[in-house]
Amino acid sequence: MQYAKKVDDAANSGRLLPFTIIKKIMYDNEDLYQEDETGVPSRSQKKREMIALQRLAERLMKLSPELIKKCGLPDYFIEEVLDAKSITAHEGKRRQTQYVGKLMRDLDPQPLLNFLEDIEFGNRTDNARFQSIEKWRDGLVAGDLSILDEIMTAHPQAERQRLAQLARNAKKEKDKNKPPKSARALFKALRELSE
Repeated sequence: MQYAKKVDDAANSGRLLPFTIIKKIMYDNEDLYQEDETGVPSRSQKKREMIALQRLAERLMKLSPELIKKCGLPDYFIEEVLDAKSITAHEGKRRQTQYVGKLMRDLDPQPLLNFLEDIEFGNRTDNARFQSIEKWRDGLVAGDLSILDEIMTAHPQAERQRLAQLARNAKKEKDKNKPPKSARALFKALRELSE
């Protein structure tokens, strides 16, 4: 029942639920499916499922229109999501979000969950890559030549002389409190190497 409470709390506060809780509610957590003698889920269970689907729709609406179109859902559904995204009036947006959640009842949410998780995982991967590039750049600007050797080992096609020159220029700019033009160029060069 802890997941049911989290859903109710999240619904009341307007927070989005993590995917793991949504999955547990919809698929894994069998004890939440309170059925009466006829085998029909309780009204509370239906509400929890609808709230979970609505939260999933809200998560989808936060994506860019290009990503929404790539989600692999029917065109009529994508149109409604894009309409909800374009509405600025609070009450209108709320009603359209509820409508999108209602439309999701007729769709299998698993492909959408997978799509959103892939995007989230891709963002985490990109963030980790950018952090490693920033670490390399900061080390080069600080004058750590072992990082240049590490870069050359990882990317033999890199132009060692160009990277060293950009690092020297970035260090000079930093020492003179000038705008970090060379540091940006160094970051861009390192990013191009890692792609």
